[in-house]
This record gives sequence, C-alpha cells and structure tokens, in this order.
Amino acid sequence: MKSKKLLALALSCVCALGAFALVGCSSGGGESSDGSAPAENGGAISVISREDGSGTRGAFTELFGVLDDNKKDATTSSAVVTNSTSVMMTTVAGDPASIGYISLGSVNETVKPVKIDGVAPSAEGVKDGSYKVARPFNVVAKDGMSEVAQDFLNFIMSAEGQEVVDSEYVSVADSAASYTASGKSGKVVVAGSSSVTPIMEKLAEAYEALNPDVKVEVQQSDSSTGVQSAIDGTCDLGMASRELKDSELSQGVKPVVIAMDGIAVIVNNGSSVDDLTSDQVKGIFTGDITDWSEIA
Repeated sequence: MKSKKLLALALSCVCALGAFALVGCSSGGGESSDGSAPAENGGAISVISREDGSGTRGAFTELFGVLDDNKKDATTSSAVVTNSTSVMMTTVAGDPASIGYISLGSVNETVKPVKIDGVAPSAEGVKDGSYKVARPFNVVAKDGMSEVAQDFLNFIMSAEGQEVVDSEYVSVADSAASYTASGKSGKVVVAGSSSVTPIMEKLAEAYEALNPDVKVEVQQSDSSTGVQSAIDGTCDLGMASRELKDSELSQGVKPVVIAMDGIAVIVNNGSSVDDLTSDQVKGIFTGDITDWSEIA
C-alpha cells in the first residue's frame, strides 16, 4: 500500500513539472528569457547610442537627420549611452529589443546589420555610392609634426598603407606611390576614435614591420578627444571618424582622409527586422517611433 502511495506521489510531481515546463516555454507575451520582447513580436524599442564626443554618433546623427531645428543632436533622452564600439556591440547582442549603430568595419557575427532603404551595408556599396550611410576616417595634426610621425602618415597614404585599409574599409588613394622603409627611429602617438582604432592598429603593425626602430602607440578614446589631443600637442596624430568642425579647424589642425567607412545600423541576432528606411531610423532615434510594432 505504501509503495502505491509513493508511486502516485511521484507521478503527480512529474505531471506538475511537465505543466510548469509548458508554461515556462510559452511565456504568454512572446518575451525572451530576460523579459525583453523580440522585435518581431512588437514591444518597446531599446535605443542604444554612443556618447557625446563620439565621431560615429556625430556622423550618424548628421547622415540620418537626427537633429533639431537648430541642427543639434536630437537623440532621444531614453537612449542607453555606450562609450565604445565594443560596448555598443555587447549591449545590442544582449538585448533582443535593441537597435544601435557601429562602424561597418567592426561588424561581426554577434550582431545583425540591417539594410537601409533596401541596400545592405558593404565596403563595395560605400565605394560605388549605393550605400549612402558613409563617413570619412580622418587623421589630424598641426604643422610641424615630427619627421617620424610624418613618415608614418606617408606610409598610411602609400600603396602599401592603402592596401591595409582596403582589407576592411574603403581606400582613398587609388594611385598612391609605393612606400620605402625610412630607417627612422622614435615614437609616434596616435589618439582618438574607437572606430578608427582597429584599422590604425593594423597600419601601425605593418609600418613597424618595415621600420622596427619606430614604436607607434595607439590610444583609444573618441573623435573629439583625438582632435583636441592633436590641438594640444599631446599626441602626434589625432583620429576622428567624422568631418572636423569649424571650431576645430580654426585651432590649426588639418585633416587627412585616410579611409571611407560605412555606418551599419545593427539589431540583435534574434530580431526579424532586416530592412529599415532612413525615415524609420530617424524616427526611432528621435523617439518618434518607440515600438517595434510600428515598423511595417
């Protein structure tokens, strides 16, 4: 008799666990395990942006018209602010309802880039003009830079340097002259944009291989900090992933475009959103569109 009671109790526990599992698998609201609604089911959009001073943010707001009547940044105050490309990608990868933006050259399998106005982001699209969301990568310096810094810049703009650029971005010097190792020694400090940093590190590695007595130190921050560091003379070359402002140019720095890069609008890999119009992106980042159900 006792064994029959134990068997009945065991069976009731199994049934209860099975019912619980079914409820758990069908969350009722279509939410993910962290409570966020995936884009295909509607739900509040998680807007992820970059920090003030980011060249990518500046270029993004200009290109999509995320601006107020005074041409000032009009990014919604509800946006989550991230301070680098890597943090942006990690944030979007971890939030099924999110949308953000990064340098095209930084896209990897952790996030999904979406088409803009029917065109997929690609280096080829930037080069032929079909993908319109593009901006320059600049290095900036004041007159009188050191000979070794000038030599490094010469390498960047050479055929060999532009070949490095072309591996992930869009080169800007199709008929550049070949570079010959200079035999110089010393140190070059390059500082600024987190978007430019990855290609600058590859350029530094290639240059150092030809000039083993030179150390190129790449310091990551943001575009505004990079430009200001060049103005202040605390670095040899500043990195900016946007056009320079008149207020910066008036302080004696000159930009050199070393590459062109697209800006990719990214969503979580679990999102069903594959294509957005420019107006939809603008609406999302200004706060006019707040729910994924508003995206046709």
